[in-house]
Amino acid sequence: MADEDDDLILSELDDEELTAQMHDDLYDGLKDEIVDATNILLGRDWAPYRVLTEALVAGMKVVGDDFRDGILFVPEVLQAANAMKAGMAILKPLLVETGAPKVGTMVIGTVKGDIHDIGKNLVSMMMEGAGFEVVDLGINNPVENYLEAAAREEADIIGMSALLTTTMPYMKVVIDTMVAQGIRENYFVLVGGAPLNEEFGKAIGADAYCRDAAVAVETAKDFMARKHNVLAG
Repeated sequence: MADEDDDLILSELDDEELTAQMHDDLYDGLKDEIVDATNILLGRDWAPYRVLTEALVAGMKVVGDDFRDGILFVPEVLQAANAMKAGMAILKPLLVETGAPKVGTMVIGTVKGDIHDIGKNLVSMMMEGAGFEVVDLGINNPVENYLEAAAREEADIIGMSALLTTTMPYMKVVIDTMVAQGIRENYFVLVGGAPLNEEFGKAIGADAYCRDAAVAVETAKDFMARKHNVLAG
């Protein structure tokens, strides 16, 4: 099957074809091709932020949607994530240099007792792709991990993920601790994971339940826009 790809010379594609090819290559988890194409677009004077949004983030949205809909599965999404990371590694220092908009800071992790991370990883990447600084705490996080990282990083948003019905209630432990410490109002709390729903999010006192990575990004961006408006006012 590789012969078909060998005939394709990325540098000979125009911008639109190359961007579409990058979406396909991300979907297929082709890391080397993503690195090459990222460098080609930069060589054509694309702004790093444009490469990020139009090539990488747009491609990962399709991956995220198909994962949610059961078309793609964990191994394929992990491959796509690795390809995205390879492109991000090139763009990150350039984004800092060009002062690309940094929307806000998010601390994210899977809650105590839960070792599932694929959904969380997707949210992390999509958030990074949307211009957020993301501090990923990994899996199995007690309440202290969230609160210490949020204070240290001066985070705007705390994101919690759970994939087991048995670990879902721990999200409330984190939020209740924040309330008890008088810091609940300092952070926007997003929760997500397959067994959750909007009612659960409201019941535990989260600001929003996000059914997938794309929704998490939009919700976080809306919150930051409101926060900036309040500060400006």
